[in-house]
Amino acid sequence: MSLNKKRVIITHGWDGYPEEGWFPWLKKELEARGFNVFVPQLPEPNEPRINNWVPKLKEVVGKPDEQTYFVGHSMGCQTIARYLEALPNDVKVGGVVFVAGFFKRLTNLEDDGVVRSVSDEWLKTSISLKKVAEHLKASVAIFSDNDPYVPTDNKDDFSNVLGSKIVIEHSKGHFSGSTGTAELPIALEAVLEIAGEKH
Repeated sequence: MSLNKKRVIITHGWDGYPEEGWFPWLKKELEARGFNVFVPQLPEPNEPRINNWVPKLKEVVGKPDEQTYFVGHSMGCQTIARYLEALPNDVKVGGVVFVAGFFKRLTNLEDDGVVRSVSDEWLKTSISLKKVAEHLKASVAIFSDNDPYVPTDNKDDFSNVLGSKIVIEHSKGHFSGSTGTAELPIALEAVLEIAGEKH
């Protein structure tokens, strides 16, 4: 096996944790191909806040470079994007696979004060996607045609501004562990594609 210096950071979403759903499977598959893989626990996942999550990701990444790749799920996608937005101008990362990412809108959220406050914070705090794009060599955005929370019209920001390759999966819901998504081959393929590895 070649000494692969490439590393992948998998970022969970709201209410998420490192052992959730397809994260352990993806970690194992990538490690078998020589990647170094990290799945950090982000703070207070039941009430995710930008000023908690983005600094934690920054701490986990340390020094980013073109051998650094990210996979985000749901709010993890926003966290990665906001982290990238703040990088120094000359820093580029290898790429990102966004799974059920959103910038535009969310649907079917509970009518609860904390839920509203959290979703408003992530949807209304401005972000320059143009800046995010400047730090990205490549990206893939994966959506499901029956995601209850992330409607597929969120794809426009990814395709139009970030230049992401768009993949729409059929009947995968929100790609959640709680609804039985224990493996996500499309995410593995996407990482291997942007990292220039053979499938």
